Amino acid sequence: MSTAPAASTDWQERIDLDEPARYEGYAKQFAQIQKRKSERWGVGRTLHRKQLTAAHGTLEVLDGLPEFARHGIFAAPRDYDVWVRLSNGGFDRARDQVPDVRGFSLRVLGVKGKSALGNGMAKSQDFTLINHEAFAFAGSDEFVGFAVAASQGNASLFKYVLRRYGLLGGTRQLARMIKIAGKSFSGFATESLFSTVPMANGPYAVRVRLVPAPANGAASPDASKDWSADFSGRLARAALHWDLQLQYFASEDLTPIEDASVNWPTPYTTVARLMLPRQDTTSPQGWALAQEVEHTVFDPWQALADHRPLGDVQRARKVVYFESQKGRGAA
Repeated sequence: MSTAPAASTDWQERIDLDEPARYEGYAKQFAQIQKRKSERWGVGRTLHRKQLTAAHGTLEVLDGLPEFARHGIFAAPRDYDVWVRLSNGGFDRARDQVPDVRGFSLRVLGVKGKSALGNGMAKSQDFTLINHEAFAFAGSDEFVGFAVAASQGNASLFKYVLRRYGLLGGTRQLARMIKIAGKSFSGFATESLFSTVPMANGPYAVRVRLVPAPANGAASPDASKDWSADFSGRLARAALHWDLQLQYFASEDLTPIEDASVNWPTPYTTVARLMLPRQDTTSPQGWALAQEVEHTVFDPWQALADHRPLGDVQRARKVVYFESQKGRGAA
């Protein structure tokens, strides 16, 4: 029986000299997309524009965690209040049955410590999770090129892919992206969600996974008709629970920091439990929370310094997300 490699602190980021200018360029491209889409759909985020629902709950940090996990908000057992935002990942407010990435964002409130942004104390500890375990692209340049082309329609996307990857490579890339976009999804209460990219956990580096409890119930075959109705219906009947887990960095070969497309093979450890109490998201109180959540910020850089986002994709997010927040008046 093979033994899992040990958690290691021997990770490092490789920061290119051109990153500041490159990231500013990405931010301008996404700002143009955001402006164009907001003219059609109203003011909103660039990506994950369509909020499905929002909820409140508690994150219970567990006792007896391994050493690699006991940092930041996981340093000691404690309960935190949380907000949750569920969303479709696209630029548009498309129907729920349209293939898309699904997003589960978590804002942990009441944290204490210096901010990862270096601008004083942290306001919250945010986690942004999707229904894919690994990021679809190795780095930010590849993702931005693809996203900008996709925002202009299928014809532009097809031309971009052929120009970047060539005929054979482009065909393979399109097939891979179609498979990713069409990945089956059973619902937010029944499907695991992933950070896909790493963050610091004290001196360690980790990725995050959220695993639904069996008590949340079996998947409904009709869930994709209305993701919000499926989730909110469950939550109106009973509390919903998830295990929040960390997966550690072991070595650059197995668990690279800069290549976001590599799916880490190291084991996950449950470090906290997320509980959303029974609530009516359609009530006046639920609607008020949804409005507040929609207008607030969910950003992996809204974090403790102990949980600083790591890697090229995360560094690009810092600049691009801030520009998006300014574009909708949230910054």
